[in-house]
Amino acid sequence: MRIEINKYIVADTKICGGTLTFKGTRIMIWQVLELLGAGVTQDKIIKGYFPKLTKKHISAALHYAADLTRGDIPKAIVPLKS
Repeated sequence: MRIEINKYIVADTKICGGTLTFKGTRIMIWQVLELLGAGVTQDKIIKGYFPKLTKKHISAALHYAADLTRGDIPKAIVPLKS
């Protein structure tokens, strides 16, 4: 099962067991959020860790996290696990 969360984020049971990833990659959203939480800049994340990403990807992850913690994301699309 595949659910597109937004333009940049997808939950697909065939990719990383349904963990949220950036569309077209196996880069998990939590990885980027964890790096941001550790103080790594967006530029360093892109250049040093995940060159396939752009600042728009990172922004989409932050917006999703904000929506999720605000309660604006329907429970049906909160990470799928098979």
